[in-house]
Amino acid sequence: MRALPRQSGIALLSGYTEKDMDLRLKGKRALVTGASQGIGEGIARTLASEGVNLVLTARSQTNLARVKAAIEDSCDVSVDILPLDITVPGACETLAQQAGDIDIHINNAGDIPGGDLFDIDEEKWRAAWELKVFGYINLCRLVYPRLKARGGGVIINIIGNAGEVYDPNYIAGTTGNASLMAFTRALGGNSLADKVRVVAINPGPVRTERIYTLLKKLAKTQYGDETRYTELEAKYPLGRPAEIAKIADLAAFLASDRSAYTTGTIFAVDGGIASRRSIV
Repeated sequence: MRALPRQSGIALLSGYTEKDMDLRLKGKRALVTGASQGIGEGIARTLASEGVNLVLTARSQTNLARVKAAIEDSCDVSVDILPLDITVPGACETLAQQAGDIDIHINNAGDIPGGDLFDIDEEKWRAAWELKVFGYINLCRLVYPRLKARGGGVIINIIGNAGEVYDPNYIAGTTGNASLMAFTRALGGNSLADKVRVVAINPGPVRTERIYTLLKKLAKTQYGDETRYTELEAKYPLGRPAEIAKIADLAAFLASDRSAYTTGTIFAVDGGIASRRSIV
């Protein structure tokens, strides 16, 4: 096959330069759930650094106020906080209404507990899914039409690589995450016709308090001693969890028009764990 002339490649890249990538997000408005700590907070901070105005929600008003103050101290953006529990009937509707006109929606709230089928009874299972699985679905149902009416937008579901690695000791989480992966692909497959993109990120181990809680529980199950969690951590790629910024940077890119042809797709950020079908 004959190579294309060099100038043809330049023409295909018209509008792009070799300078630092500009995500062109300044002035947009994003709703981030679960934004009071961890990955949600990291995504909020990264979007703010790109000039995105924010609506942040989580259960803890104290933590949301801390995040708001830190962002407004370092970035020239507006930050609204809406402390609420999206599992309460009517809360999702209240959130969607009070958030107003947004361009980007980040589903991130939820913490499904670890345990096998006999550790997680029906009450715990349903409570966990009410927040993460049904919370994501219900907010998408409310946000999607608003984005479509405004001429387009982006929904990013932060799910987790447990949806790709079927761990019997995290059975409620792996089943819920797999459901949200299917949901993302089903909703995002045709959404570009409405100028709405629906994508997901599957973080693997990320340096948060939650990952160490899960590691300690797994160490107790495997070794009978939760203090041996460091032996499990050492098995991760590079011997450590990912930094939150690695998830947040990808979320910002996916939210931008630099990723305008991407929808119905899920990106694993786990150092290759899912590809080798390993839990750790």
